[in-house]
Amino acid sequence: MTLSYDRLHDLIRFYEILDMLAERIGGPRILAECTGRMGWPERGVYFFQEYGETRSDSGTGLRIVRVGTHALKTGSRTTLWNRLSQHRGSAKTRVGNHRGSIFRLLVGTALSATNGMMVPTWGQGSFAPKHIREKEKRLEELVSRTIGQMPFLWLEVPDPPGAESLRGYIERNAIALLSNYNRPVLDAPSSSWLGAHCDREKVRASGLWNQNHVDESYDPAFLAELERLVRKMKRAS
Repeated sequence: MTLSYDRLHDLIRFYEILDMLAERIGGPRILAECTGRMGWPERGVYFFQEYGETRSDSGTGLRIVRVGTHALKTGSRTTLWNRLSQHRGSAKTRVGNHRGSIFRLLVGTALSATNGMMVPTWGQGSFAPKHIREKEKRLEELVSRTIGQMPFLWLEVPDPPGAESLRGYIERNAIALLSNYNRPVLDAPSSSWLGAHCDREKVRASGLWNQNHVDESYDPAFLAELERLVRKMKRAS
């Protein structure tokens, strides 16, 4: 039995568990349509899909293109919705802050390349004054539209903030399982995947809007924990 076969088997199981999760929560949501008044759990893990990005080896349907969580530092008060809203940007202005969301930063580099939008300050520093942000506004709006149309699933994981949290365990192992970085490609990105234009090699090679954990091995035991957490989720009414 080869590693690639084992990984394919685990990918199939992973998506079977996510199908169960989708059924529990009433299906994926579209980020642009979400508000903070939709009964989000305080803490959790999220799984983004992308239209046009379909599975080719592990089954049918959309593939996961980003996995994330929040509150991985002790004492953090960031909630699941806090993090999702950072990725979405402002519901009123449709402008976000890529310096507060690596997801936005990565998508922005790809959109800049495909749309010929030269924004030399993109990704520079953790803060920018207003006159810099004004020059970045058009790209921020495009990032909001792009991420806002992505469907996603979320899983409640009600554990305390910290680097060793169960949320972190699920996140890093899911990313490592999905990643095609330096290994046989499974569920390959489409030829038109936006991420192919990202300026980060790990994004392009992994097929994910992630940089951390894409070059790591995964622990197959995380799938049992993932399934246990999904089965604990209350069904959508």
